[in-house]
Amino acid sequence: MEKPYQANITIKSWAEEDRPREKLLGQGRRTLTDAELIAILIGSGSRNETAVELSKRILHHYKNDLNALGRASVAELCKFKGIGEAKAISIVAALELGRRRGDTDAAEVQKITGSRDAYKVLNPLLSDLNHEEFWIILLNKGNNVLSTHLISKGGMAATIADPKIIFQVALEKHAASVILAHNHPSGSLKPSVDDLNLTKRLIAGARLLDIVIFDHLIITDKAYFSFGDEGIL
Repeated sequence: MEKPYQANITIKSWAEEDRPREKLLGQGRRTLTDAELIAILIGSGSRNETAVELSKRILHHYKNDLNALGRASVAELCKFKGIGEAKAISIVAALELGRRRGDTDAAEVQKITGSRDAYKVLNPLLSDLNHEEFWIILLNKGNNVLSTHLISKGGMAATIADPKIIFQVALEKHAASVILAHNHPSGSLKPSVDDLNLTKRLIAGARLLDIVIFDHLIITDKAYFSFGDEGIL
């Protein structure tokens, strides 16, 4: 028995006004919805679903949150009917490229004058993660950025930052001050008891080494919490 015809519906076969590529060319990229942009990436849908409809279904699963979609793996995206490995790779690659655009803003920050500058440096490093990481920014006496360093990686709930490693790196780079940072994948900006205790220990240790703890930031995908701004340091 002959199998029913199930050809993919390509964007070229759509009515011209429904083609996101033509819409981008004619009206500009900012006129396209998120679903239309993703549809351009995946190129085709199926017999029963256009690429835009498939894209809308994927976005709906992630509550229309591009940050959540940006954390999805190739294997996770392949679970959607109509998404094979090649299409999943295209989505992951495009979202990663978009995330790296933020690195340009971070690279332009040469001097830290407050928590917002530190956030610009740290956000590209700590956004879109499903696990906790602990990073430090090292500064010279003029509060210019010397370097950034990953101190530790953890699980969904916590990561362990070893003070000995932090101070070893700071001394090796001749840093005058240090900005501490870690992310909360849960999205919570509230410092935990462990966060507060660790910060106190690091401040006490830094004083003995004549190093200043400039700030400690908690980073989420959409915001940050500054210990310095809140008067906790």
